[in-house]
Amino acid sequence: MTRTGTIHRWDAARAFGFIRGDGGGAEVFFHVRDWQGSHPPQPGARVRYEEIHVGGKGPRGMAVVPASGTAARPAPARAARPAASARNQARNNARRPAASGGQAWIWLALPAWTAVLATGIAMGRLPSWAAGALLALNLVTLAVYMADKAAAQSNTRRTRESTLHLLSLLGGWPGARLAQGMFRHKSSKASFQQAYAATVLVNLALSAGWVFWGASRFAALH
Repeated sequence: MTRTGTIHRWDAARAFGFIRGDGGGAEVFFHVRDWQGSHPPQPGARVRYEEIHVGGKGPRGMAVVPASGTAARPAPARAARPAASARNQARNNARRPAASGGQAWIWLALPAWTAVLATGIAMGRLPSWAAGALLALNLVTLAVYMADKAAAQSNTRRTRESTLHLLSLLGGWPGARLAQGMFRHKSSKASFQQAYAATVLVNLALSAGWVFWGASRFAALH
């Protein structure tokens, strides 16, 4: 319903305020988006507004205009938005991983890693149970990511990023990448993705080094 009242409080930094309606009652909340005056709201100004009640919260004022008349939505309210938009864009850019073909290079590493492991098992430089152990490790990694995502959503105890990276370094990186896509977890944090990529490369290098050089050297020494 349409009511009149006086702006009692206005927080310019947070872009909202409260109206004290004529006739008393609870103060009416309103946001800068609801303001339709030609100048920024000022405490003590007389206004007319549509009072609504949503979701069991206190009253809210919509279409708030100076009591003397109506006006278009003020330019200052919109002028403040570009700065906020720029800050939001900067945060999004900081969280967006560097463009690299959608991390396709990681999946190009998977066939190479699989070939190295298969060669190592065939040549007897890796134990026959290595494939099963790595499969189990990747399932554990998937489960750890899923639990950490649930913890993030419920604001409970989280898994350390160092633990997630250790699982990748030990050979759970394919499961980690699968989990990142499935649960949309850690996939947009640039610093995490950079460290994750490093664990993939190090694991691949160590695996190849052991199969094609380290195992034979170890056998020769013993």
